[in-house]
Amino acid sequence: MPRAVADDSKRPARVVAELAMAKVTRAIYSERQLQQVLDDFWFNHFNVFAGKGEDRYYLTSYERDVIQPHALGKFKDLVTDTAKSPAMLFYLDNFLSADPRAAERQAMERAMRQQGRYGSFGRRWPPRPPASPQRGAKKNERGLNENYGRELMELHTLGVDGGYTQKDVTEVARSFTGWTIDKPRVYADFKFDDRLHDPDPKIVLGKKIHAGGMKDGEQVIDLLAHHPSTAKFISTKLARRFVSDNPPPALVNRMAETFQSSGGDIRAVMKTMIWSPEFWSREAYRAKIKTPFELVVSAARALGADVDTPLPLVQWVGRIGEPLYQCQPPTGYSDKAETWVNTGALLNRLNFSLALSGNKMRGARSDVASLLGVDSSSGPKTGLDRAVQVFLGGQAAPATVETLEKQLDSPQVLQAKLDDPHKQVDLGVIAGLVLGAPEFQRR
Repeated sequence: MPRAVADDSKRPARVVAELAMAKVTRAIYSERQLQQVLDDFWFNHFNVFAGKGEDRYYLTSYERDVIQPHALGKFKDLVTDTAKSPAMLFYLDNFLSADPRAAERQAMERAMRQQGRYGSFGRRWPPRPPASPQRGAKKNERGLNENYGRELMELHTLGVDGGYTQKDVTEVARSFTGWTIDKPRVYADFKFDDRLHDPDPKIVLGKKIHAGGMKDGEQVIDLLAHHPSTAKFISTKLARRFVSDNPPPALVNRMAETFQSSGGDIRAVMKTMIWSPEFWSREAYRAKIKTPFELVVSAARALGADVDTPLPLVQWVGRIGEPLYQCQPPTGYSDKAETWVNTGALLNRLNFSLALSGNKMRGARSDVASLLGVDSSSGPKTGLDRAVQVFLGGQAAPATVETLEKQLDSPQVLQAKLDDPHKQVDLGVIAGLVLGAPEFQRR
C-alpha cells in the first residue's frame, strides 16, 4: 500500500482539497454516472470526517480502494473492507478498542519494564507515577470502545429500528477488539492484534460468536450483512436516494427480497429498483431535491462546461451547504429535501448558476450561445424559450415561466452597447436564471 500519511510539511487542507477536486472532476466527466452516484451514496453511508486527525490522509485510499470497487458489488464485502479501513478504524476509535484485561496487562508490563530500567541504573525507586491528565485533555487510553459497534448496527447495517439492544452493542464491540492500525503515521495498514482481543464467547442478536480471534469480527459482519433488517434498511436508503424521500413500501419490500435472495448483491438490488414501475412513475419524476454536490455537477454537465480548475466548483458545493468530506457526524449528508431547502441555500444556488453560466467563475468556461443555438441578437423571449427547452426539457411550470419572463427586461438580461443602438441579450444570464429555477433543483 502506498504511504498514507504525508510529511508534516504538507498542508493538510491541500490533501482534502485535491480529493474533492478529483471527486467533482470524475462526477462531471465520467461516462459511468451510476458509479459516481453510488460512490457518493456509499461514502455518506459509511461516512468518515476529514477533519478528525489523521483521517484526512487516509481518505484517498478509503474512497479509491474501499468504496469505489464495491459500489456495485456484495454488501458484505463493502462492510468488511470499511471495517478494516484505517480511515474508519481511526474515525470511530476502534483502533484503540481492546479487551480491558489486555489493557491492564499492558499497563503492568510497562510498569515492569520501567521497574527494570530504574532498578538497573539505581535511579529513583519506586518510579514517579505518571502525571494526571489536565482537565479537558483527551486521553488516548486503551479499553473497550463501543463507537464502531454502535454505528455498525445503527448506521451501516440494521438501522436504528433493527431490533438490537445495548447488550448487542457491547458484544459487537468486544468482537472487534484488536482490529487496529499498523503504524498509523507511516503506512497505516489494517492489523489484527491478538493481544488486545477479547477471547471469550459473545452473544450477538441471540447468536453465539465464538470463531476466535479476528474471525469473531468477521462472523459478526456476516451475521449483520445478511440480516433481514439490513436488507430492509439498505433498500430503503437506496430507494430514498433514487426515487423519493418517502419511497413506496412495496418497492422497498421487493428490493429487500432481492437483497436477501442474492446474498446482498447491490447490482441486483439496483436492477430491481430501476426496472420497477415506481422508479418510472409520474410521482417519482423530479421528486428529489438535488444536493449541492449534485446541483454543481449537473449544472456543469448541462452547460457542457470546460473545467480545467475544479477548485471554484468545490468551493461552491461548500458554500451551498455540502462541504465535501466535512460531514462530522457518522450519519453522512442527508438525502432528504428538508436538509437542503431554505432561503439562504436557494439564493446561493441561483448565484452559483449565474456565475457558472455567465463565465464569471475561474477555471470553468461554457459557450451558451452555441449550446442554445441562438446568438445575442436574438430576442430575450427566444433565448428563454431555448434555455427552457435545453435545460428543462421544455417542461417548466407556468408559474416558473411567468417569473422568468418578468426578468427579461432587467438590465442584467438586456445590455446596450455604445456603438449599437439595439439591445443585446446576455444569454449567460438567461441560462443562469433557468438553471436556478425550481425545476432544475429537482431530479
